[in-house]
Order: sequence, then C-alpha cells, then structure tokens
Amino acid sequence: MSWKARLAELGVELPAVAAPVAAYVPAVRSGSLVFTSGQLPFVAGSLAATGKVGGEVSPEEAKAHARTCALNALAAVDALVGLDAVVRVVKLVGFVASADGFTGHPAVVNGASELLGEVFGDAGAHARSAVGVAELPLGAPVEVELVVEIGE
Repeated sequence: MSWKARLAELGVELPAVAAPVAAYVPAVRSGSLVFTSGQLPFVAGSLAATGKVGGEVSPEEAKAHARTCALNALAAVDALVGLDAVVRVVKLVGFVASADGFTGHPAVVNGASELLGEVFGDAGAHARSAVGVAELPLGAPVEVELVVEIGE
C-alpha cells in the first residue's frame, strides 16, 4: 500500500503546503534525505493557536497541534518529492513553547510521532528530540522539523 493510500485509509488529508513566513523554503533534498523547515500548526493558512503550553494552551491541545505540524511537514515532503518516495522517517525535532515549570515536552511531541507511526508503520520509527523553548515564531505553541529518507 502506498503512503498516500494509507493516509486515505486513516481519513487524513494532506493540507496545502504552508507558505513560508520568512526567507526559506518548506523542504530541501540532499541526496536521499529530505529536510523540512520548521512547520507550525497552520490550518487553512491560519495559525491554529498561540500561547505557551502549560499556560494558555493545554498539553492535550498542544499534542493535537504537534500532529498538525507533522501533517504540514508531510505536505512539504509530498510537494517536493512525493510522499510515496519516502522509505523511512529518520528524525523528528519538536519545539514546545513552554510556560514556566512545564516539562511535558515529550508527551506533546508524541502528537507528531504517533501520526508518523500511524502512516508509516515500522518505517515511521524515528530518532527524536523534544525541546522546550521560551518563544516560537508568531507565538505558536509548537513547531516540528522532519527528516525523511527517500528511495530512488
């Protein structure tokens, strides 16, 4: 089964590629790897939420936003090389804008990791970092970067 067919089976549709908010491109290919730029939780061209996790944004809401970020990253990969070219997910980096004392970054970033597992199965198992930060672009609560390996 193709990855796009798997998305359809899950009832998930890839969004349009989020427009860059600064001087960068959504994804680049280097050899057999595709690196995405940091993806924010944009839905239909608008940021789905702003605020700090553990403050204005609950950890559960942030986990859902991390999933949206991962979908946006997959859309960037699809636009560049086609999603079905993906052989495996290599690395995920998740950034969480955290209120003072919030330490649940791994659980928030699980929103992105779990989506990749649902779509890619064993090929979605990846190395990962979940990092708490003071601020993210546009006040977003989460941001996700993705590295995938593609076949020839």
